[in-house]
Amino acid sequence: MNQKNHQKLRIGIIGAGEIVRRRHLPALQNNPDVEIVAICNSSYESADKFCRENVPRATPMQNWAELLGIADLDIIWIGTPPYMHSAVTVSALEAGKHVFCQARMAMDLAEAEEMLSVSRRFPELVTMLCPPPHGMRGDLLVQKLLAEKVLGRPHHLRLQSLNSLFLEPDAPAHWRQRIEISGLNVLTLGIYAEVLQHWFGEITGVFARGKVVQPLRQGYEVTIPDSLTVLCTFANGMEGVLEFSGIDALAPADRMEVYGDLGTLTYDFGSDVVHAGQIGDRALHVADLTNDLETKWNVEDDFIAAVKSRGRVRPHPDFEDGVRYMRVVQAVADSRARNEWVAIEA
Repeated sequence: MNQKNHQKLRIGIIGAGEIVRRRHLPALQNNPDVEIVAICNSSYESADKFCRENVPRATPMQNWAELLGIADLDIIWIGTPPYMHSAVTVSALEAGKHVFCQARMAMDLAEAEEMLSVSRRFPELVTMLCPPPHGMRGDLLVQKLLAEKVLGRPHHLRLQSLNSLFLEPDAPAHWRQRIEISGLNVLTLGIYAEVLQHWFGEITGVFARGKVVQPLRQGYEVTIPDSLTVLCTFANGMEGVLEFSGIDALAPADRMEVYGDLGTLTYDFGSDVVHAGQIGDRALHVADLTNDLETKWNVEDDFIAAVKSRGRVRPHPDFEDGVRYMRVVQAVADSRARNEWVAIEA
C-alpha cells in the first residue's frame, strides 16, 4: 500500500454521478483519514464541474487510465454504471490500488468471475462492493428472528418489487434499460438476489419469464424486460416467487413475505417495518427494531477502516458475495433465453 503512516488515504473517483455525489461523497469528505485528489467522469467538462462544485482541491482528469497513472493513489472509488466495472477494477488492482465498486458488480457472470479471480491475486488489497440499502436497517432483526426459528422450517417466499420508473412510453431509454450499459442486470433483481441469499442462503435454480412492454424508445430497441417473474428454489428447500416491474402505476412499497411450518415473517422495504407471528397468535405483530439491532449506513467508513487495518478486516459485500448474486442474474438471463429451468451451481 502506498500510504505512509502520517498521510491520509488518497482517493481517485471514476464515475462521479448523482449516487457518488449524494450517497458517498459526504461521508468521504467527513472522514479525517481521507483525501479526494482526482475525479474522472463521463467527460472532462463534467469532471471539472464536479470538482468545482463539490471537491475544489481535486484534479479533474480526462480519462480513467490517466487517473490510474497517479502513483500515490491508495484507493479507486468506482461510481460508473456496470459496463466499466470489470475493466476499471482489474486495471486498478493491477496498479496496486484498493477498490470500492458501485453495485451491480458487473455486466454478467463472466466479468464478475474475472474481477474475483484478479482480486485473489492481490490479497493485500481491499475490495468491496456497495451494499444495497434495501433491508439494511432491519438486517440484524431479521437475522435474529430467523435464528430464533420464528418460521420453523421456511417453505415459501414471495417478493414484490414494483414501480413505475419505465411507465411513460414516450420517455427515452433509461441507462438501466440499455444492455450495453447495464448488461444482464434487470430492475432490482440483483439487489434482492443479494439480500435474500444473505438471509436465506443460496438460490439453487430459477425459471424466469419477462416482457418488454415498450420495446422502442426514441429509436432505441429495448431488450431488458420491463417486468420479470422468477420462480426459484433455495438450498434450504424453500421455494420462492419473485416479481419485478418498472411499469406498474401506483405500486406499493417493495415487500417480502416468508412462510414456514411454524410462522410467518414479512418485511416492508419502504418503511423497514418487520412483522412476525407464529401458529397460535391472533395476528402478525410488529417486531421491535431496537437501537442495538438497527443497522445504519456506514459503508464508506467501513471500507476506509478495512483499508487502514492492512488486511485484518475484510468488509462485505466482497467480490465473492457479488459473484453469488451475479450467478442468479446470469441464470435468470439464461432461463429467459432458453425458456427452461436453470440450475445454479457454485
